Amino acid sequence: MKPSESVKRHAQEIRRIVVRNNARNPRVFGSTAFGSDTEGSDLDLLVDPIAGKTTLFNLVRIKREVEAVLGIKADVLTPCLSATVSATMYCARRNPYEPAV
Repeated sequence: MKPSESVKRHAQEIRRIVVRNNARNPRVFGSTAFGSDTEGSDLDLLVDPIAGKTTLFNLVRIKREVEAVLGIKADVLTPCLSATVSATMYCARRNPYEPAV
């Protein structure tokens, strides 16, 4: 089953998992959000942390619980982590000797 189909089927349970683990506002991004996911795709889930409550342990629990419910691999990020990952991937691809624009 494609992640987009699993998310539709289990949307309420995903929301409960996120809230139970001290985060909020779950939403998908990547191939699932664009409708280009396949049966082999993973789920990219973005959640908003709650200041002073959300820990990395919470994010790992969300990942594991969502994977158990959906039966597919999931990546769980926060907007801050997402920006860090994107910047790291950008920097890793850039030629370090190329002048910055």
